[in-house]
Amino acid sequence: MLQFAIPSKGEMEEPTLRFLESCGLSVERPNVRQYTAAIPALPNLVVLFQRAADIPAKVEEGSADLGITGLDNVSEHCREGGDVIVVLDDLGYSHCELVIAVPDSWVDISSMADLADLALEMREQGHELRVATKYPRLTQQFFFGQGLNYFSLVESSGAMEVAPTMGYADIIADLTSSGVTLRENRLKILGGGVILKSQACLIGNRRRLAGTPTRLETTRLVLEFTEARLRARGFYHVTANIRGESPEAVAEYVERRPEIAGLQGPTIARVHSRFGDTQDWYAATVVVRRDKVLAAVDHLRQIGGSSVTVSGVNYVFESECQAYRKLVSQLEISGD
Repeated sequence: MLQFAIPSKGEMEEPTLRFLESCGLSVERPNVRQYTAAIPALPNLVVLFQRAADIPAKVEEGSADLGITGLDNVSEHCREGGDVIVVLDDLGYSHCELVIAVPDSWVDISSMADLADLALEMREQGHELRVATKYPRLTQQFFFGQGLNYFSLVESSGAMEVAPTMGYADIIADLTSSGVTLRENRLKILGGGVILKSQACLIGNRRRLAGTPTRLETTRLVLEFTEARLRARGFYHVTANIRGESPEAVAEYVERRPEIAGLQGPTIARVHSRFGDTQDWYAATVVVRRDKVLAAVDHLRQIGGSSVTVSGVNYVFESECQAYRKLVSQLEISGD
């Protein structure tokens, strides 16, 4: 059985369940108090509910083969060269940034360079800049990279935003998606103070996936559905009924705008009109990107199209799954 860890509780649980459902991988959990579940579409897989922050460690130790978590957790907790590999680095949700934020009353501190100067001044006065964070490793690496060497880290699992007000830290390094919570707590993000851009990602255990063909095949199925769904999000079907002398003639009309004529070209199908028209009708369908939908509708209208319909695309499968091909190369095994 492939062990698949996904977030339990917290901000990532519901978005992850919705994402998997949109991929055709609905999670069936008979009891919300159970920490295991199933995906009926994949009988060789068991779902494990874990805290998002714990999932990298579970995958690293091998108690889970795959996991969905935030890239911030992976970057903070996984060692370079370890067994954890990032299989898909952006699942399209839970986007946020790990940032440095200081009290907005610090009017003279607006950049990381200003903060480095302040830390040096504090050091000379016998104090150290105190930084509250749940990400000590990433924060330390970032500060050193910015030439900021005088500080102390205050690890905290609570709400970071109140740390400066409560007095147990001077500034914070924390995640934000919109910055609203920071502003409401009278904090501001420093210029150049973005440590990491994060989002939901799919990770795997290199050793366990490479060691069992059954697990690898189940992983391929997960990737096929996931990649096809992610690719489809940007596309729509646009269909119009058009009079024409032949399929070729209608296709020629549609292809006058190549940029909105479909991925490979339009699909033209005969419409059997129930109104007894003497001229033939054809349904012309193109697949276009979201930002080209209205242009495609207008073009189909201009060449005589009517009854134009637009619908979302559920999946776009290419000739092979690129994510699986990349995974196989990372595992350094044969793809046969």
